[in-house]
Amino acid sequence: MNVRTVDRTVIDLFRRMFLPFARIALFVVFFWFGILKVFDLSPASPLAEALTAQTVGLQYFDILFKGLSLIECLIGILFLVPKATRIVIPLLLIHMAVVSAPLVLVPSHVWTGFLVPTLEGQYIIKNLVIVAVAIGIAAQTKPLTTKK
Repeated sequence: MNVRTVDRTVIDLFRRMFLPFARIALFVVFFWFGILKVFDLSPASPLAEALTAQTVGLQYFDILFKGLSLIECLIGILFLVPKATRIVIPLLLIHMAVVSAPLVLVPSHVWTGFLVPTLEGQYIIKNLVIVAVAIGIAAQTKPLTTKK
């Protein structure tokens, strides 16, 4: 086997693996992190509490945090259903806007200095990778067809 044949074989394998692997990976991340919140085991709780205090008020924390946890679990499950791609991508983007808000709204929790994130800040910034994978999934979705 020559280098080009190996290269083509590997790339073809990656093309076939991308969608199922990406869908399973997003399911694992969203469902796992969501279920941790459901059982009050999430290390993100203090950051979420600070964001809630800064925005809508602490009296809403419990209901909003549980709601977020259920939405995360739902997003994870929906990524396993190819026909739900058009539903899950907007949910994901809304979710990303909410969970990225601490970068601006509670900077003391996510930055130690200019462009120097805390561990929580790094956790938020890595969401760019999640968005990129979701875009890759959406890009593989068949376009809607018009019936004549």
